Amino acid sequence: MKVTEQGRMSKVLLFVSSVLLCCCRTTRAEIFTSIGQMTDLIYTEKELVQSLREYIKAEESKLAAVKSWANKLDALTRVSTADPEGYLAHPVNAYKLMKRLNTEWSELESLVLQNPADGFVSNMSVHRQYFPDEEDETGAAKALMRLQDTYQLDSEAFSKGKLPGVHSNAVLTVDDCFDMGKTAYNDADYYHAVLWLQQALKQLDDGEEAVVSKADILDYLSYSVYQMGDLPRAIELTRRLVAIDPSHQRAGGNLRYFEQLLMKQLREMNQDYQPPSEEPIQLGTYSRPKDHLPERESYEALCRGEGIQMTEARRSRLFCRYHDGKRNPRLLLKPVKEEDEWDSPHIVRYLDSLSDEEVEKIKELAKPRLARATVRDPKTGVLTTANYRVSKSAWLEGEEDPVIDRVNQRIEDITGLTVETAELLQVANYGVGGQYEPHFDFSRKDEPDAFKRLGTGNRLATYLNYMSDVEAGGATVFPDFGAVIWPRKGTSVFWYNLFRSGEGDYRTRHAACPVLVGSKWGKL
Repeated sequence: MKVTEQGRMSKVLLFVSSVLLCCCRTTRAEIFTSIGQMTDLIYTEKELVQSLREYIKAEESKLAAVKSWANKLDALTRVSTADPEGYLAHPVNAYKLMKRLNTEWSELESLVLQNPADGFVSNMSVHRQYFPDEEDETGAAKALMRLQDTYQLDSEAFSKGKLPGVHSNAVLTVDDCFDMGKTAYNDADYYHAVLWLQQALKQLDDGEEAVVSKADILDYLSYSVYQMGDLPRAIELTRRLVAIDPSHQRAGGNLRYFEQLLMKQLREMNQDYQPPSEEPIQLGTYSRPKDHLPERESYEALCRGEGIQMTEARRSRLFCRYHDGKRNPRLLLKPVKEEDEWDSPHIVRYLDSLSDEEVEKIKELAKPRLARATVRDPKTGVLTTANYRVSKSAWLEGEEDPVIDRVNQRIEDITGLTVETAELLQVANYGVGGQYEPHFDFSRKDEPDAFKRLGTGNRLATYLNYMSDVEAGGATVFPDFGAVIWPRKGTSVFWYNLFRSGEGDYRTRHAACPVLVGSKWGKL
């Protein structure tokens, strides 16, 4: 929940609830980044597999009947063709020949023309409208690359399903790795293209069978390496391609161009040719290109649990206590457990702030209306989607269900603020690689009045509920001062975004790290 500046006068609290899951669209392309909605696809696929088995059974039954006809007719024709006149001399044989050709062969024709696939095809047609499309597949590939970057996972470990603390049978084949690399290549992301195409090549060289050819992999890989500025290795890879396919339409021309370009560079720098490394291209061979986020490295380090600035001296200033909301009647008999997470800015965690039953009810209410989460454009003040916030969200009103009213009341009791002018309860669902990069919850002075339409002023505070534990990843991090808040089911964290003067506390810039393993449900 985020509190507005008007809350300085009227103690307003904004409550945003976010639902985060491991492994986006109001438009159709946003649907399948939500684990909550992707679970439906699991059951859809199970139903289609059952339908496919029924189709196979019907085809086998049909084939068995046709085989029976063929065996019977084969025996008959062997006898009839041995002595046609003698065979037809018997009136019964003549009658049965007429009958077979007039009736029974027509029945056989009808049997052959039956299409047991009709039911399966019909079932597919019903469900296909809910299937992921090419944009979804591309988004999922980019999500894996995002996880790879954030948690510094090499492609080989990823392809073998070896994530931190987890070993599974979820492996990526040569063709999977090639498709990952090609996705990056088509997006001009040559850094990730190299990592995944190299992995495809390695697995192919190790003897794994694949549909894609080595020539195709080398074609994409050599050009991607060239784009990364590594001419010697690009030449070596292109020579391998020419050796495999001398008539390749691009390889010869590329090789001559790369060699000429390298010779020119060596002459200009007065250097001798150095053979390329024979080591496979791995994570760290090339530098990842810089992007829009200035604190990218510190943000991702915190997501990995590195660079945390919680010293022993600072830890000694943290305490736990019972909190009764300044003797709030509803908390006197059962005060909430409060723990300090950080000293300055002060961040606290409340234990047992949501029951399991409340968590499940909130998920149930939110799931049908999840849509691509939006952010407010700092230049226009208009809500829009952004790549740095990959999630889905839903907004819930208090009158929709007693559980929403009850949760809102509990927040008021704990914080001493009111939800009368707060934004609605927001439930956000982060899917595969879902994240919310470093951002402020309050509006800065250089922005239009982002909350004028709401009539609530700036956001005073944030109240974030966690609705699940997470096996790996999914932390809430503060890059400015090196804090990491790990999800713990049923707990909530609270901090102020503004100083008492109404000025924004720029230290509260925070981020939601992508979930690596498990699923993360929370309320913000």
